Amino acid sequence: MTSFCSCKTGIHYIPVNNQTRSELICIENTPFYHLTSRCVRRTFLCGFDIETGKDYEHRRGWIENRIRILSSLFGIDICAYAVMSNHIHIACQLCPEQIEYLSDREVVSRWRSLHKGSLVIQKWAENETLIDAELTLVNKYITLYRTRLSSISWFMKCLNEPIARQANKEDGCTGHFWEARYKSQALLSEEAILSCIAYVDLNPIRAQMAKTPESSKHTSIKERINPCFQLDTAIEEQKELKA
Repeated sequence: MTSFCSCKTGIHYIPVNNQTRSELICIENTPFYHLTSRCVRRTFLCGFDIETGKDYEHRRGWIENRIRILSSLFGIDICAYAVMSNHIHIACQLCPEQIEYLSDREVVSRWRSLHKGSLVIQKWAENETLIDAELTLVNKYITLYRTRLSSISWFMKCLNEPIARQANKEDGCTGHFWEARYKSQALLSEEAILSCIAYVDLNPIRAQMAKTPESSKHTSIKERINPCFQLDTAIEEQKELKA
């Protein structure tokens, strides 16, 4: 069961609550999706909070860097993104073939850059001798990792959870940072895809956070106009934040 909302872009697909993620995301129908996540109670936890007087603007940089790092690891291409003060927009394309072509070693290397992996995977990665039962288990894990590296759900999990932990650590608190699970909206036509990208790119303009796309901060359109992202630097910054 599906419901739709009428909006200016005409692209919004709203999943009803009783549907599972596997039912909502179907690459056979479309590889393109619009993803959104909002901060808890829609508070400005990634910008200047007028209620507390605290400035969390730097967290937008955390999120932008992590989006780009994850895109380099997952079989998911980022068409557009905008990191706002209390929510994020991502337009993306699922590209599972990028992961299918990887060797087993490459799959494990990518996954272990995000998670330690099971003990048997760690042993395999270090070229330790394994018995047949362990090798069978390794193959099962690698198949699982291939699936996860093509998954929007795992992409968003690897994006949102570390950001929440970093923010809570900075604030010296516990609890939710994001108000709920991310929302995914299928883009079922070329018109919908282009409308969504424009919608995401122009979000800071509508919110009066910038006067022009090229002056907007933490957006894909600014990066396209004036490329400055450096993957190696972003990875090192992420390592420092985790330390």
